[in-house]
Amino acid sequence: MARAENKETAGPATRLVANVARNMRVQKGWTQEQLGSEIGFTGAAVSAMETCAQPASDQMLVELERVLGGGTGIFEEARTHVRLDKYPAQFKNYALLEQKAVGLSLYATLVVHGLFQTEEYARALIGGGYPPLPEERVEELVEVRMVRRALFGRGPGALIELGLEESVLRRVIGSEEVMRGQMRHLAECGQRRNVTLQVLPLNCGLSGEHAGARGGMNLVETPEHDHLVYLEPQDESLLIKDPGKVSTYAQRYAKIRAQALGPRESLGLIERLAGEQR
Repeated sequence: MARAENKETAGPATRLVANVARNMRVQKGWTQEQLGSEIGFTGAAVSAMETCAQPASDQMLVELERVLGGGTGIFEEARTHVRLDKYPAQFKNYALLEQKAVGLSLYATLVVHGLFQTEEYARALIGGGYPPLPEERVEELVEVRMVRRALFGRGPGALIELGLEESVLRRVIGSEEVMRGQMRHLAECGQRRNVTLQVLPLNCGLSGEHAGARGGMNLVETPEHDHLVYLEPQDESLLIKDPGKVSTYAQRYAKIRAQALGPRESLGLIERLAGEQR
């Protein structure tokens, strides 16, 4: 999974972990193979981490903390920052906001929102995108996407609302089996006390109104109770802080929510679709 180009593009946290781990290993008089044996990785994997050819995985950082950390917590603290190094450049600022948010109001129009994706769905989606990515980069992006789901169990928990176009639920990504697992996961998420799911039905526009026609959005409430909007069209990113603009998006989101099926109806639809995916 190591790539030579990573050595040139590695982020600051990845480089810091590499230097600290290498220095601590040398102080102990261990070879890369010996450190690998201690943490359950190959010597080649340790070499890739130390040269920044492959950033340390979450699991490697946990083991480095156990074996080399000496109670300092340095590798544990690095986990969040190394993850950020792995994200696409346009996503890094939002990733920090998402991790700390006290409230998220999300609206997805094309695919299931990344925070709610299963591993199989994410792999099919990322692996099938354009331009094509190397398999190791696909796996790296899947890993950090799955780590985002820790937000669901964080204490104190964030209040999360997700609005989904019904077409998202019916668009097959990967295979019907992948979609069945994704629908089941959505249903499980919707049963969490801090999560509300609502589906905007296909016939929403029959009334002559469709508040969600302008695309997806992420509304964020920070721990300081600032309200922001994040948009990500075509691999670009836009973080909106202007209160007037944020208010417009919040009002639009409220209208989307009003036009959607209720939470119970939405869960029922998701569960039915899970049963139909065969």
